[in-house]
Amino acid sequence: MTLPAIVTQARDGMHKAVENTRRELSGIRTAKATPQLLDTVRVEAYGTHVPLTQVALVSAPEPRMLTVQPFDKSLTSAIEKAIRDGGLGLNPSSQGTLIRVPLPMLSEERRRDLVKVCGKLAEEGRIAIRQARSDAMGRIKKVEGVSDDEKERTEKEVQKATDEAVHQVDDLLKAKEAEVLEV
Repeated sequence: MTLPAIVTQARDGMHKAVENTRRELSGIRTAKATPQLLDTVRVEAYGTHVPLTQVALVSAPEPRMLTVQPFDKSLTSAIEKAIRDGGLGLNPSSQGTLIRVPLPMLSEERRRDLVKVCGKLAEEGRIAIRQARSDAMGRIKKVEGVSDDEKERTEKEVQKATDEAVHQVDDLLKAKEAEVLEV
């Protein structure tokens, strides 16, 4: 594998880690109802755990209410259970084929808990970025027929990409913390 290909692969891995962190943070509840809030919920359906969006339609008809409409009516109770156990502090109620998920006001304590969750998600993103860097550095050292100076330049390039990706995750975290703590 060539040095530019290693750098490209490392950048791709880091970009995926940043995007995954962005998606995970978008699922953290704030004062407004968004369908993305339930993206992290997984439902036990048909003998396996699947994302909620694959078994139901999620919408936000009101600022403080989500509605979930299962594609298969037999999954209603499983979807309710998954939302309740999803760690988001939500209490869904079923009305026939429609599940209503009211969003309660966030207490100060709950806001602090959500900030901690955001921090953990951001740290997972940083770990994935550092793993991509570590893999790239290991591959750079194994490349033969290239001068040590060229390897060192490539390592610096990978480190620069790592620093940029970590900075992006930190910016995402700051923005989400401000959003969660906003009253």
